[in-house]
Amino acid sequence: MRNRLLHSALSCAALLLASAACAQEAATLPPDLPINELQVLGTHNSYALPADPRLIAYAEKLMNGSMGDMGKRLPPAARALFQEEHPNDVTLTEALNYRPLPLPQQLAHGLRSLEIDVNPDPEGGHFRDPAGYRYLRAQGATNLLPFDSTDMDRPGFKVMHVADLDFRSHCNTLVKCLTQVKIWSDAHPKHVPLFLLIEAKSQAIPMFPGATTQPPFDAAAFDALDREFLSVFPRDRIITPDDVRGTYPTLRDAVLAHHWPKLSDARGKVMFLILTAHGKSGTEAYITGHPSLRGRMAFLRSDPGDEYGAFLLVDNAIVRKDEIAANVKAGYLVRVRSDIETYEAKVNDLTRATTAFATGAQIVSTDFPVPGNGYGTSYVVRLPGDGVARVSPAFTGH
Repeated sequence: MRNRLLHSALSCAALLLASAACAQEAATLPPDLPINELQVLGTHNSYALPADPRLIAYAEKLMNGSMGDMGKRLPPAARALFQEEHPNDVTLTEALNYRPLPLPQQLAHGLRSLEIDVNPDPEGGHFRDPAGYRYLRAQGATNLLPFDSTDMDRPGFKVMHVADLDFRSHCNTLVKCLTQVKIWSDAHPKHVPLFLLIEAKSQAIPMFPGATTQPPFDAAAFDALDREFLSVFPRDRIITPDDVRGTYPTLRDAVLAHHWPKLSDARGKVMFLILTAHGKSGTEAYITGHPSLRGRMAFLRSDPGDEYGAFLLVDNAIVRKDEIAANVKAGYLVRVRSDIETYEAKVNDLTRATTAFATGAQIVSTDFPVPGNGYGTSYVVRLPGDGVARVSPAFTGH
């Protein structure tokens, strides 16, 4: 009942179809613009609340060094990739030094991509009692930062960055997060499509006594994930791989033909983009039985040669700027980062952000979309032109 009342209060019917909330945003964009020719700004770990600093201090002690030191302990090939994706030598405290606003406020500020980390909890209760807080209480700690355990006993996907360590969220379940987005979307039915990155968490980091184990992201979990998407957004409000593929043999064929929905058909809709921290090995179960993602609700992080290739994720736009630009022009949807582990905000350097936008990547992700940060610098990332979306530079020639 409460959600229905809130929907009603924010609906365009209630606003008599006349308020600014119901206006068509980015109204100057051509209605026949394919959505792969858009560029929007989004946030990284959009749901997160700060972890208790005592937990971070404990984790840093276990790490025995900075994140750069961690990379040095890896085999050569893995070390090179780690250094590309983590180019700055920062501490864990620095890496987590961001403070995203609640999701509706981010949308109100013009962010059109959000990232949500999801953890399977098919029976419920798996993440209800974080081992990190049990450890701190056993050490006599008090005044722990609040942890919302509401609905944590119920089955369904839980939203957090790292179980037991960095588990505080603005919305602690996927359904809650998506419902907040849906309410905003209902109130702004002419918005450009929202690009919702969903990170499928599949590996625990056991650093506390009695650490939480991570339920697997298997075929059943991925099927349940699609159902949760559909429990909040109806099928006709979701842009799916089937919509892009059309009559092409594979999704990749459709993408290379730029067979993406037009902006006029995509307004008011969302697109789900799944990734894992472990690449393809974590998403094989989503593809099995669904060649070219037939029947699935989400796109998968892919490589250009994959038959389901449509969505690419690249962290380091400076190292791979030419590759990113080529893939965007080829038809792929690409997400890049304008800042990595808060270093750019610390040193107040927009070089990475400027490069990210210039590549033409459709989704540029930042931790600092509004003024104010934990370093006291003036660093803030805005979409050039200060709108909510623009034509990607890859398709304008500048």
